[in-house]
Amino acid sequence: MTTTDPGVAADVAATLQPGFAGSTVPAWVERAHAGGLVSLCLYGDNVTAGAGLGALTADLHARLPGVLLATDEEGGDVTRVHYPGGSTVPGNAVLGRLDDPALTRRTAAAIGAELAALGIGLDLAPSVDVNSSPENPVIGVRSFGDDATRVARHSAAFVGGLQGAGVAACAKHFPGHGDTVVDSHHGLPRVDVPLDVLRERELVPFRAAVEAGVRTVMTSHIIVAALDAERPATFSPTVVRVLRDELGFDGVLVSDALDMAGASAGTGIPEAAVRALAAGVDLLCLGSNTSELRYAAVHDAVVDAVGSGRLPRERVAEAAARVRALASDVARPPLGGEPPDAPLDTSTIASAFRLSDTAVRWLAATGPVAVVQVGSVANLAVGDVSWGPAGLGAAVAEADVHAGDRVAVVGRAIGNDHPAHATAERLRATGHDVLLVECGWPRSGADLEVFGGSPAVARALLAVLRGEVTP
Repeated sequence: MTTTDPGVAADVAATLQPGFAGSTVPAWVERAHAGGLVSLCLYGDNVTAGAGLGALTADLHARLPGVLLATDEEGGDVTRVHYPGGSTVPGNAVLGRLDDPALTRRTAAAIGAELAALGIGLDLAPSVDVNSSPENPVIGVRSFGDDATRVARHSAAFVGGLQGAGVAACAKHFPGHGDTVVDSHHGLPRVDVPLDVLRERELVPFRAAVEAGVRTVMTSHIIVAALDAERPATFSPTVVRVLRDELGFDGVLVSDALDMAGASAGTGIPEAAVRALAAGVDLLCLGSNTSELRYAAVHDAVVDAVGSGRLPRERVAEAAARVRALASDVARPPLGGEPPDAPLDTSTIASAFRLSDTAVRWLAATGPVAVVQVGSVANLAVGDVSWGPAGLGAAVAEADVHAGDRVAVVGRAIGNDHPAHATAERLRATGHDVLLVECGWPRSGADLEVFGGSPAVARALLAVLRGEVTP
């Protein structure tokens, strides 16, 4: 690495949050921690089959005293602790439809207690985006809904529940990723709405989260034209000033992962890191599977930017101080303890489902039921996690449907061109009574919409299909 003032090098390290591959602590992570690294982010790749994250987090705390471990445990479709089996809680869209903030708070508290038992002090949740675009490819059921006021009250409740368990929450993706049709993992989305719409919709849940005392906020790699028509939010001092000055946030500002195309496709990750720090971001998420070479390249680029005067020394010192203060103040060992029970039963979850007249008729009929789940590609935030009835071993292949079966065809993000439609038509053509079930954010013509794919939602769905629970 570039040689420089040790204080600068340590401060730069404190602003970086890498992930790493596998379920053992790499030697380079220990060296980076000795050089000032404060925070690590854990991903699904770090989970050991059968053992989960417990052994790894205990080892990390033993080897890296004072480390701040972070992860994306949103509940619902996005889980790391329960990767790849799926979350034990239904997710934000179901919670928003139930519209019981006390229940949302208890759900977040259960997630927080589980994370605290693992020694994870920062949960990169909740998503407080208002999902105003039904075609949104990356938010969808991660949102509490499409109404800003409802999203705001559940965002505040989730923050309160999580932080009440001693785990810092993170309101994301500032200033709002809900009105987008491009996934920032793969491209650069734009939000083109007037400033008054932005303030009355996108910013409302963030204001509520800030007023609830949220410890961190995550920036998005999107261009919000009303604030900055040229720079994505992560790299825009103008956007950061809105959060700091207009909304009054004084905590740690975290970037979304800088390995995403919306952040670094045109510049590379090291340059993206320099630009994000210069804009006012404090903690730079470098992404999963960060290698020693990537970490060193980013660290060197930031140190060089300080040395050249391009990045003020004071900006880096400010960011490092915020990160260290957070790390000293959130969930710490002792580790262990039994995970709390999920606060939602199948009947309550099912009450969030939305039924068409076709669904009411289908559910009132009698006869054997077969479930056919149609493959649906998940976004990178979700990853390769079990979902729907198939994740519980309760689905069959289309060819294995028996004569006389009533068939539920299950898919996720069922747009007009989704193969679930063709599957349903083939089964109808052979005489089956078919129900089309949407496990994602509703898009086009499903008969039963369940607003999530997690095992918790899938169990409720199966109970409904079998007539055991009335939605």
